[in-house]
Formats: sequence, C-alpha cells, structure tokens
Amino acid sequence: MTDPAPSSVWTRQRPQPARRAPGVDQYVAAALAVADAEGLDAVSMRRVAGDLGSGTATLYRYITNRDELIDLMIDAVQGEDPLVEATDIAGDWRAGLAAVAHNLRATLLRHPWLAGELTGRPSLGPNSLRRSEAALRAAVALTPDITRASQALSAVRAYVLGSVAGQQAAVLAEQRSGLTKEQWQHSHGPYITQILAAGEHPMLARRIHEAEEPDPDDDFAFGLDCILDGLASRLRH
Repeated sequence: MTDPAPSSVWTRQRPQPARRAPGVDQYVAAALAVADAEGLDAVSMRRVAGDLGSGTATLYRYITNRDELIDLMIDAVQGEDPLVEATDIAGDWRAGLAAVAHNLRATLLRHPWLAGELTGRPSLGPNSLRRSEAALRAAVALTPDITRASQALSAVRAYVLGSVAGQQAAVLAEQRSGLTKEQWQHSHGPYITQILAAGEHPMLARRIHEAEEPDPDDDFAFGLDCILDGLASRLRH
C-alpha cells in the first residue's frame, strides 16, 4: 500500500498561538526579513525561530518544514500589491497586462530571492490564486481564447523575469567586485580604448560613442511595449 499524499499547506489546520507568542504570520514575516537581507539560503527553521526568540520545536507546531515556510513566504509577498481589477482597466487589455508586468517587477525587485521560486510549480496560496486570476482576466481582454491568453501572460511574465534578472545581476556584480558601474567602466577604459582603436568592432564603437544609456525603468518600459506590440499583432484580428 502506498503512503497517502501529504496534506496541502493551504488546507492544514494550525493551532492557535499562545498569548503573546508568535504565530504563522510572524514566522513568515521573520523569514521574509532574512531572505530579503541575506538571500533564501540564509532562511532556516532554526534561524527564523531564533530571530523571534522561539524554540525551533515550537515553530514546527505551525509550519511542517522549510519548503512549507517558503510556500507561505511566496504567498505573503503575492499579497503585498493591489490586484489589477477589471474596473481599473475597463477592458483595456494593454493597460491590464502592463499593470500586471509592472506589479510583478516591483515585487521581484523588493524580494530578489523570489524570481527563482516563480519559475517552477505554480504557487497555490490564496494571494497567488487571486493574483493569477486577475492577470488572466487582463489577458482574456486581449483574446477570449484561454489558451492563447495564458500564453500571452506567460510571454509577459518571461519578459519581466528576464529583465529583472539582468538588473539584479548588475547589482550582484557590484556587490561582488566592490566597484560601482562607473568605477568598473573606468578600470576597463584603457582596454576598451585599445579595442576601439583597432577598428574591428565598429558597432561597439557606435554603441559607446553614440548610444544613450537609459535608466532601468525606461529600458523596462521600452521592452514591455515591444512585447505588447507583438501580442497585439499576433492576437488582435
């Protein structure tokens, strides 16, 4: 006989905390503080319990394991921002998907550990489900075909994840090297000058001498417009 499947984190009954003792929300908030400051690898049941002055055994009464804690963390951050409501966009699919993209980007930038957790199995917590429902509603305003609407939403999400990954990689590189972007560019200046003087990379020369350097917000907005233009061309008939 096979073992029964474990109960879902979203259906399990949890005991009420003793008076003035931390409960699930407090443990999740403590875990989020650790993850945001130090990365998800720093989150452990022992660390979270210790930060709240609680015994690890007490934490296990409310949250079964670290995976369950991470599920709760993901759902908590999915509830931070207002949802894209149908009344807010009045059937304007472009405004709706743009709002979905900007909200997701803001959440990912606040919580650098989150992007890697959104690329696997979908989160099924109440906040995550409400956010997914609102996002699909925005996509259905583009096309009533739910398959195509889901694909359109996936394309937008993939763009956001990729854009944020690049922005976060630049931050990590600065932290790792101890050099700001300007300091790094200055340190490589003689080498770049030598490359350009050889004349073998004219496009790079144009990029350096002629191109403007947009800030991350402008860069993101331009790329998102391109994605939405492509969706309009493909799905609006």
